[in-house]
Amino acid sequence: MAATTLSKTGVLSLAEKKNHKGESLTADAFKRLLRNRAAVMGGVIILVLYLMAAFAPLIAPYPYDQQTLTDQNKSPGWVLAIFPVMKGYVKETSLYPLGADYVGRDLFSRIVYGARISLTVALIGPLISLIIGVVYGSISGYFGGWVDNLMMRIVDVLYAFPTLLFVILLLTFFRFSFAKLEPGTLAYSLAQMDARMGGMLFIFIGIGLTAWETMARLARGQVLSVRQKEFVEAAQTIGASPARIMFRHILPNILGPLVVAETLAIPSYITLEAFLSFIGLGVNPPTPSWGSMIADGATVLRTYPNQVIFPALALAITMFAFNFLGDGLRDAFDPRQRGVN
Repeated sequence: MAATTLSKTGVLSLAEKKNHKGESLTADAFKRLLRNRAAVMGGVIILVLYLMAAFAPLIAPYPYDQQTLTDQNKSPGWVLAIFPVMKGYVKETSLYPLGADYVGRDLFSRIVYGARISLTVALIGPLISLIIGVVYGSISGYFGGWVDNLMMRIVDVLYAFPTLLFVILLLTFFRFSFAKLEPGTLAYSLAQMDARMGGMLFIFIGIGLTAWETMARLARGQVLSVRQKEFVEAAQTIGASPARIMFRHILPNILGPLVVAETLAIPSYITLEAFLSFIGLGVNPPTPSWGSMIADGATVLRTYPNQVIFPALALAITMFAFNFLGDGLRDAFDPRQRGVN
């Protein structure tokens, strides 16, 4: 009876305490994450998108670059029913699930293959930012003094440049400066590698040079808050090297919040790639990107709205999914929410 009364008043009973004993912060955070329906839904959508991108050749009914000029701008009947304004001049077909574009390429196949571009950026962008930003910010925060002042002033100088404009200038320089080069040079090798990757290499370079500053500041702040803890001072007392202290004691305690912060930044990387493709500085045609598809469809928005709405929906759904998952991870790993249902 006493245990039941305590439980009803909000105090854990002995049995409940026993069940909670030994539960790690990660396990508790994972349980809270599973209780967040929006985050779970976002995670499921992201998983489906990655599976779709991985098995694109099996899912897409046509190659993304296959052109059938006699089928240009054709649409299925259900699309014409949604957009009745198209019935007067668009030929109906059942060959293309979402219709065909201005050169007769299947829109659905190009959207499926375009997921590879956005999801690759969503994976590589945060990885580059974490590697560079965490290493840079950790060194700055751990050593402090003039090292910290110098390294942070460099970050402040880089922050002075508008990120989007800086990336546009970088990509413009890379694309046009590396257009005609002598074989055997490093620049020629980079240009060839970029061509084999469909134009993604220089996008990754642009993201890598601009995306790590915020992560460096976050990592520095986390290190400054942890390096004065008792376990770090104990490790210094027994003669542990700075590298050992950093990798064995500090990084495991700060990596969780940094990963959560980077997850919340993934939609910004996807938006950046889509915008660059929209203005013609993204992937090389005919490699499909949702941004370039939106740019092509925007020119015929009034006459063929399906060519811009469907890739825009794919982009919006992907960004919503990452936002939901990021918000859920942030709430789940918030220590103030530990033990709260």
